[in-house]
Amino acid sequence: MARITELKEGKRRSQRINVFLDGRFAFSLDAEVVAKEGLAVGQELSPREIEVLTSTDQFQRGMNAAAQLLSYRPRSESEVKERLLRRGFNEDSIGSVITKLKEQGLVDDTAFAQFWKENRESFSPRSQRMTRLELRRKGVASEVIDRAVGDIDENESAYRAAIPKVRHLKSAEYDVFRRRLGEYLRRRGFNYEVINRTVAKMWQERESLG
Repeated sequence: MARITELKEGKRRSQRINVFLDGRFAFSLDAEVVAKEGLAVGQELSPREIEVLTSTDQFQRGMNAAAQLLSYRPRSESEVKERLLRRGFNEDSIGSVITKLKEQGLVDDTAFAQFWKENRESFSPRSQRMTRLELRRKGVASEVIDRAVGDIDENESAYRAAIPKVRHLKSAEYDVFRRRLGEYLRRRGFNYEVINRTVAKMWQERESLG
């Protein structure tokens, strides 16, 4: 058994508590873990208790890192796993964190895929093909992607994607208008037929756009 002889707040990261056993620094723990486990000077710890504490700390740090990541925008399960791996967490801890996040509804690939599609449709429309590719790169399963993007209307998306570009091309000659708008839509994944229809429609409507 080892006795806790000091619990000292870390100098650089106040949320970490340095644990000294038998007069020597042994390891550091998240302050929340120290409080939750009720650690105190004079308490004796067995090797198994130390192992459980460090494992609990790894989980808590993983949850904190995941919460910070998710505070910016929703993430796919694969994104969270990849980020935690890059931060040095082991696979067991990551598995426990992902399980907890799913239980709390904070990681849900179905909801994430829907969010991603709606965000694209609202702010930067893309083709169904490109939206599928983006979600696939984020590790979302094919069947989840199918349900999320299957109702994307290519013509409507291309039209909405074209509007801000056309506002900058209103005075352009037709050849320049067609080439630049076509390239713009092609980069967003639209096919030849959709691009041609959209270019023709936008050329007719360009003067009416604000």
